[in-house]
Amino acid sequence: MQDDKSVSVTDRSEPTDTAADGAGPPPLPPARVRAMVLVAMAATFMAMMDSYIVNVAIPSIRADLGASVSAAEMTVGGYVLVYGLFLVTGGRLGDILGYKRMFLTGLGLFTVASLCCGIAPDPGTLIAFRCLQGLAAALFFPQILSIIQTSFTGTRRDRALALFGVTIGLAAITGQMIGGVLVHLDLFGWGWRPVFLVNLPLGLAAIAGAALTMPGARGTRRPRLDLPGVGLLTLALLLLSFPLAEGRAAGWPVWSFVMMALSVPCFGAFGWWQRRLSERGGQPLVNPPLLRLRAYRFGNALFLAFFACNAGLFFVLAVQLQSGLGYSALESGLLFAPLGVAFTVTSMALPKIMPRLGPHVLTAGYGLNALGYLLLLCTALAAGDSLSGPLLVPALVVVGVGQGLGVSPLLGAALTGVPPQEAGSAAGVLETAGQLGMSVGIALVGLVYFSTLGDGASRHAYAHAFTVTLVLNLALSLLALACVPPLRRAAAAVPAGA
Repeated sequence: MQDDKSVSVTDRSEPTDTAADGAGPPPLPPARVRAMVLVAMAATFMAMMDSYIVNVAIPSIRADLGASVSAAEMTVGGYVLVYGLFLVTGGRLGDILGYKRMFLTGLGLFTVASLCCGIAPDPGTLIAFRCLQGLAAALFFPQILSIIQTSFTGTRRDRALALFGVTIGLAAITGQMIGGVLVHLDLFGWGWRPVFLVNLPLGLAAIAGAALTMPGARGTRRPRLDLPGVGLLTLALLLLSFPLAEGRAAGWPVWSFVMMALSVPCFGAFGWWQRRLSERGGQPLVNPPLLRLRAYRFGNALFLAFFACNAGLFFVLAVQLQSGLGYSALESGLLFAPLGVAFTVTSMALPKIMPRLGPHVLTAGYGLNALGYLLLLCTALAAGDSLSGPLLVPALVVVGVGQGLGVSPLLGAALTGVPPQEAGSAAGVLETAGQLGMSVGIALVGLVYFSTLGDGASRHAYAHAFTVTLVLNLALSLLALACVPPLRRAAAAVPAGA
């Protein structure tokens, strides 16, 4: 077996970025660079925010549309699932059609889908357009990383990637608060609908900014889209995720277990096809040699566990605060504010912290993240039926500090040893792992929470369900922490400049 240092992940038939063909990308005027980064981060914020903003609006949506619990879960999980399914495909389409063109196409479709979500008359229509939102986000989101990769070099690229990581984390946290404020304000008597309609002005502004500032870069050689790979991966993920989301509400019929079992050979067939296509000189959806890089493997595992843990908590906590503890959507959203402030302050201080902690910053980050979940569990156990939102704030602050230390450096650590010409697609796979982690996390954590809750509507039933669910969250946070040491060792083993 090849050593990590000797693995070459460059496919002879892969497209080569413009930056890789010459001395580097042509310099852009500083004002245009700043505007381009602002537009890219605004789009990043929108895509990630929409994974979370709906959480606090779930009770309002259920009351207004008469949606079931499973339909409410699919309103959140459908977006995340479709988004994760097509991120890699969206990145490949950018290589084929051009990054700027796909960015504008995806943003336009996302804006239209947001309008359709905002005027949806019933749960089925809302879920359908949420899935369309997810598809649109998958079309434009990978182009952000590709544009960063082809437009920046050296420290400017590192700063842009760091800002990208901070934006992802900030959007995930503040999405809860923004959703709570919008539901509380009840603008024009529209209830939960502004949660989606807020994307209209943001989307239109981002489209105009992108048209004016973003370069039309793409690979010098156009790859072909691996349609069999797209089909096999999509089928495998659907067979796994759909029964996780719908099985509990349906009483776990036989078909749910059959679907999950069938996902295993489909994943196997996908892996076999990717290897065969690569050996034949083709252009696989996921380049198999990437997975021989240990830092990259453990980075994907950490992305999966971390986002599963946090997405599951944010979904259940929003329900617990409103349905279990009787808080309004605004109060529920504001209770996420301490976590958001802790994350933001820590992220801003990270440039001063990293020289002191060095490679241990990831250990500190994910260690504090797990400690925060342990504190949440201990708080819930100690408070019992007297649990209240303010009691959770100290633990949420610890979680926020841990995320502030861990999220931004993770992307760079996971991509250690990946050649520059592969970094865009490799980062797209990492983001796919994160999005799939969110989908699975919402399904699993929601499953434990609502199964434990049962038909009970008492304060005791909600407190017990929340406490049991926190055990799963703690286990997922510890799994993420367990991935850090091998990731650190693998990253440290790669020679500088490799």
